[in-house]
Amino acid sequence: MKNELSDFIRALEEKLVPLSQQTNLAYWNAAISGDDEDFSLFEDLSVKLTEVYSDKRYFRKLKKIKDSGAILDSLDQRQLHLLYDAFLDNQATPSLMKRRIKLETEIEKKYNNFRVTLKGHEINDNEVEDILKKSISSEEVKEAWEAHKQIGPLVSKDILKLVKLRNQISVKLGFNNYHEMSLMLNDQHPAEVSTLFDELDSLTHDVFVKLKIEIDTFLSNKFSVPQEDLCPWHYQNRYFQEAPVLSSLDLDHYFVNKNLEVLTTEYYKGIGLDITDLIAKSDLYDKPGKNQHAFCINIDNSGDVRVLCNLKSNQYWMNTMLHEFGHGVYDKYIDQKLPYTLREPSHIFTTEAIAMLFGRFSTNPQWLQDMIGITDEEKISIAEACFSTLRTEQLVFSRWVQVVYRFEKSMYEDPDQDLNTLWWDLVEKYQMIKRPKDRDKPDWATKIHIATSPCYYHNYLLGELLASQLLYYIANNVIHSENVRFESFANKKEVGAFLIEKIFKPGSVYHWSELIEKATGEPLSARYYAKQFIN
Repeated sequence: MKNELSDFIRALEEKLVPLSQQTNLAYWNAAISGDDEDFSLFEDLSVKLTEVYSDKRYFRKLKKIKDSGAILDSLDQRQLHLLYDAFLDNQATPSLMKRRIKLETEIEKKYNNFRVTLKGHEINDNEVEDILKKSISSEEVKEAWEAHKQIGPLVSKDILKLVKLRNQISVKLGFNNYHEMSLMLNDQHPAEVSTLFDELDSLTHDVFVKLKIEIDTFLSNKFSVPQEDLCPWHYQNRYFQEAPVLSSLDLDHYFVNKNLEVLTTEYYKGIGLDITDLIAKSDLYDKPGKNQHAFCINIDNSGDVRVLCNLKSNQYWMNTMLHEFGHGVYDKYIDQKLPYTLREPSHIFTTEAIAMLFGRFSTNPQWLQDMIGITDEEKISIAEACFSTLRTEQLVFSRWVQVVYRFEKSMYEDPDQDLNTLWWDLVEKYQMIKRPKDRDKPDWATKIHIATSPCYYHNYLLGELLASQLLYYIANNVIHSENVRFESFANKKEVGAFLIEKIFKPGSVYHWSELIEKATGEPLSARYYAKQFIN
């Protein structure tokens, strides 16, 4: 049976490897150009890739090997498990899968090409964020916020069709709905994730209530409106997923006229992780038609790793560069001798953890000294504001993830409910922001992840938990730092060596829980996140 599995994988990879590479390249090109032609090619290749995974003969053979119980080698078992789940995800009828891909591509294209129209002019997402962050006019921020929400009605009906189609596929495969299937086929138990989210809700609730009073007091003064009249557009970004600036601390000015490419390259080089090859293949600046979001993509599981950004010289994009190239170094340093199937991160949230671990440093005063060169005096003078900013960011983001996770879970359980109301019910409960009076629009559909990265968002929060766990482990056990708060890892090559050996190199050889325990000596825990940001 071992030989049968080896022969199966060899035959599969002859088809799968080149097709996956072509599909990823097509997506990369479409994300940069926004052209219909590029999206059409991506759609065609996605259909072909899905046809491989939906091949009933392949799946029957995989099921036969799995049911035999004869595969004993741990690497073979892991490949079999991952391949079986990947094929199961695609065992609906080909016509349903094609409809799903077509809808997904059409929706992605609409998001990609959408630009906010404000006062007769097209502006991009960066410009919307600038208005929301810097304006002190309630009228101006309301106009920008509402203009951004124009994307909702353009995509909401298609998203709802897609949700129902995903559910239809999931039920045919033996699951209750797509949300349940998505988690289970990604090695997560839905009940355990919900229990953890309830725990995190309880853990952050009281401190967030206190923080929200501070935020509302600050914004009330900034906009000269009573606290009870504050609206979603007053919270300095489109979703209140990032922390409003509550102090006079302006981290952006440290990055004015700084080359973020150089800073990112030098930082990673200093910890023993070379990204020059990744930078060379990346596309980092704004272009017409280009996807306005940032992402990292592994083209071929063989070292071709790229990052898409839309850089401006500010703290947000410094964070994003450190974050995305965190994904990049993870992909790059996976052991290339591993079987193709295992040359991926152990889990979505383990790569998110690495990205978040590094992204956080953009607000760290020690990192600013090590990389930008601020003085000791300045470092000390901004330290408390920096730590407070990071803590605020984490608490605000934690509550936002509660909204997205619970919205998606409920939406897939009952897509015919009033989703517009559900969205604002959750925003009011977890973010404690009042819904605009008489608003009944599909604001949930303005968040691209809900359509294009479904049932993914909870992994960001799991990633934050692991990022804190790794920070404390590395500080205490790898570099023996006595002050975790003032730790930047800068120029400490043992950090990169540890991450390569314990996190990156194993790829997906181990289940995520085993990987974390092997690397840190204990299971995933909320304890370090609480220690860093709550206690």
